[in-house]
Amino acid sequence: MRVHLVDGTYELFRHFFAVPSKRAADGREIGAVRGVLGSLAGLLEEGATHVGVATDHVIESFRNELYPGYKTGAGVDPDLLAQFEPLEEALAAAGFAVWPMVEYEADDALAAAAAAAAADPRVEDVWICTPDKDLAQCVSGARVVMCDRRTRALLDAAGVRAKFGVDPASIPDYLALVGDSADGFPGLPGFGPKSAATLLARYGRLERVPARASAWDVKLRGAETLAATLAARREEALLYRRLATLVADGPAVGRVDDWRWRGPRVGFADLAARLDAAPLAERLARLATARG
Repeated sequence: MRVHLVDGTYELFRHFFAVPSKRAADGREIGAVRGVLGSLAGLLEEGATHVGVATDHVIESFRNELYPGYKTGAGVDPDLLAQFEPLEEALAAAGFAVWPMVEYEADDALAAAAAAAAADPRVEDVWICTPDKDLAQCVSGARVVMCDRRTRALLDAAGVRAKFGVDPASIPDYLALVGDSADGFPGLPGFGPKSAATLLARYGRLERVPARASAWDVKLRGAETLAATLAARREEALLYRRLATLVADGPAVGRVDDWRWRGPRVGFADLAARLDAAPLAERLARLATARG
């Protein structure tokens, strides 16, 4: 079987900016919710059987306690933020496994589900449906891959190495050096993608990088300055790596069998009508009937 793990937060943001505004009868914005539901119905129509969707029920997480500059919901359009809970309700009613995160982030839930799926010998491959580079650390060989549903591109372990210059396991170390503006931490001064990849392709983890540039087995322009920066700010780099490291043993996501789509729940048609999406309920009903 193939397992699809969907980044619901990314999908909600993507559809919010991609589809026209749509207001419910009570005035609430629901355009992105409708868009995500339609997209996942399409995934089922393409043959998906086991689907889990992770969302950030709140934007903040335990990482905000570790680093004050970590991302928050500040500045996010209120019409977008207000659609998270309706999306979670609608997805569950449509029959999908949904993991709304509060203490952890959606990425952590995806990492937990990817680990659970990879441990199940019945699972042939796992598609983590997101372009978020954080999830590259979960990629394993050609069995656990990232899928950008917008571009249809797949990224396996060889693809991660080609794109970032490091193995999947080194992605948190890579982000610690170069920073992640989406998550709100800057990385270390002077480090860019090339220098970070060169060091980590050789040493793998930050703690394995020799303290002195003269001991490095690679050549980098400005090596002495980079080595001094890393030595002076190593604890800062380790903090950034912790922020970038996904917690696969934290979120409760259940088992692979829990993620099998068996059709919409009773009452989904009424919910779809409130979203002015009656055809969507008909699509899912037909799918459920066809699958028996």
